[in-house]
Amino acid sequence: MTPQEPVDPQVTEQELAELAESQNVDIALKEVEGLSQGQIVVRRFFRHKGAVAALIIFFLIVLLAFTSVGIGSWTGWWKHTPLETGSVAETGGNPTLRLPTWLGGEGFVWGDYPFGRDESGRDVFARVMRGTQTSLIVMFVVGIVSSLIGVVVGALAGFYRGKLDAILMRMTDLVITIPVIVLGAVLGALASNKSSALMLAVFLGLVSWTTLARLVRGDFLTLREREFVDAARVAGASDLRIMFKHMLPNSVGVIIVNQTLLMSSAILLETSLSFIGLGIKYPNISLGQLINQYQEAFATRPWLFWWPGLFIVLIALCINFIGDGLRDAFDPRQRRIPSARKMEKAARKQSATPAAIVAATAAESGNR
Repeated sequence: MTPQEPVDPQVTEQELAELAESQNVDIALKEVEGLSQGQIVVRRFFRHKGAVAALIIFFLIVLLAFTSVGIGSWTGWWKHTPLETGSVAETGGNPTLRLPTWLGGEGFVWGDYPFGRDESGRDVFARVMRGTQTSLIVMFVVGIVSSLIGVVVGALAGFYRGKLDAILMRMTDLVITIPVIVLGAVLGALASNKSSALMLAVFLGLVSWTTLARLVRGDFLTLREREFVDAARVAGASDLRIMFKHMLPNSVGVIIVNQTLLMSSAILLETSLSFIGLGIKYPNISLGQLINQYQEAFATRPWLFWWPGLFIVLIALCINFIGDGLRDAFDPRQRRIPSARKMEKAARKQSATPAAIVAATAAESGNR
């Protein structure tokens, strides 16, 4: 049956659905033909428009935060520092940022203090950028620490099973029962020096690996029964090589997706702890600390409250969208439905193929 031929009345709806499904599969296979698994994942990810947009926005936020006020001994390109004070008698600390006319503003103006200044005359833009740096560092450190612990614990428990599995899983259950807010209260007393952000991130990572460990364990329990694991054992591969060379790559999708969502939760957790005074302490700056510091000025100078809140929301949304795109990219069950145009094009090619074969056969017979 081709699009040009009349539909046979005896053809059932189920047969039509099966034909459409087979065409979908053929088109999907043609699109990934000759590509490696990594190339297929990358192609699927960049087809997720929300994830790509979130990745671009997140990259711009990271670039702006780390280049504007610098990091370490490098001061960056912005002319004010987070701790620099001044007088706000003339302007009242109002923002100098003006929107362009096409957004209803008076014309785009950046000015010397685009986000305004607080009661001490400190530049809010510089402070928000420094707070964004701190929150991003906490987020990445939590992701790295929890990934290392979660992958190792889950891999060992799922591969060896038995007593080791029971011990590791009971230890995991014990860590789950620790209230994070209580841990934050303990860290609040310890994290009062210049390394408070790093210390807070490490300790949060030490209690955030439990979900990943359970997911990796479940994957390894299934993978250890697969044929390629038996083949690796017969070839003489060690247990560590089988776990981390052969089995772990098959769980990388679960790990990446879980960790992106965990990193989004980590920045919100750090913000919450800093907001209630149990996280990052002065002279360090974080977005949650800024909201806590400026909450009393919400009624009179709301811009002090808006900007750190805006960056928290943007970072969390970007990480969530990126994780959503990675989940779709790594899930082999996710199938992209071809458009009607591609379906018609594929149908024309299929209908043209038999006719081309007949014409070629007739031409060859005539030559003989």
